[in-house]
Amino acid sequence: MPEGVLAAALPGKGSAPVYAFAPLPAAALTPGIEETNLRAPEAVAQAIQSALGDVATRSKHVTLVLPDTTARVFVLDFDSLPQKPAEVMAVLRFRLRKMVPFDVEKASIGHQVLSQDASGCRVLIAVVPGPVLAEYEGAVRAAGFEPGAVVPSSLAALAGLEPEAAALTACFSGASLTTSITNGQDLLLYRTIELPADPAQRLAEVQKDIAVAAAYYEDKLAAKAHQLHYGGVGGADEFARWVQLGDSEMRVVELAPRPTTGAATPLGKMNFAGVLGALAGVA
Repeated sequence: MPEGVLAAALPGKGSAPVYAFAPLPAAALTPGIEETNLRAPEAVAQAIQSALGDVATRSKHVTLVLPDTTARVFVLDFDSLPQKPAEVMAVLRFRLRKMVPFDVEKASIGHQVLSQDASGCRVLIAVVPGPVLAEYEGAVRAAGFEPGAVVPSSLAALAGLEPEAAALTACFSGASLTTSITNGQDLLLYRTIELPADPAQRLAEVQKDIAVAAAYYEDKLAAKAHQLHYGGVGGADEFARWVQLGDSEMRVVELAPRPTTGAATPLGKMNFAGVLGALAGVA
């Protein structure tokens, strides 16, 4: 994220996670799908090296959690998918060609089949522009590490939810908001919007998007969402006061509570949801 690099690691089997944060200079990183994201690649590499050094990770291979605005995420329906991975990728690229505003042939694509039966299959797809991913992976390698799995922050954060329960989630970075709806292993909604710089307009956009997501939840699940699982800067209580949900039936709760132990450096008001979700995937 633009403020800095957040790292987490599990020192050993059964050990509690260790966290570290390394700040970035202003405007060193501007996440998005356009080139260039890393305005100061050396500073970014140094921050990665510092944060990972502070958590003393056991492996040189790391999971890379990217800002939400660097990726596009879709849930698409298909009649079927081929058996061979190369043929699957060709089908996905063909479908995405008119859906993303960048060269899908050079993009990195990850996918997961959410459900499949005789009538067809639903597929979760995350796509990152090739040049953008190359920037981040290059910074990781310049820091002396090797990037492994790559996942958008809010998508990683969903690993922190109860697996069988339906949930409405909002992840706020300051510059963007991602709303999602999960129902067991299914993903009914995943939407990232970039927010305006003007504070009043930003608040209005956040309120509107949460209202739209809540209405979609009620329509799809035939029930109102009584909780909004929040992952983002400032914490759930601060976010609830800001978006004025205090009189609503919907209560804002923490998606990933701020760690009370394991801080190797001062952590500020960082969003832990994506990193904690990524840890859950490797624990």
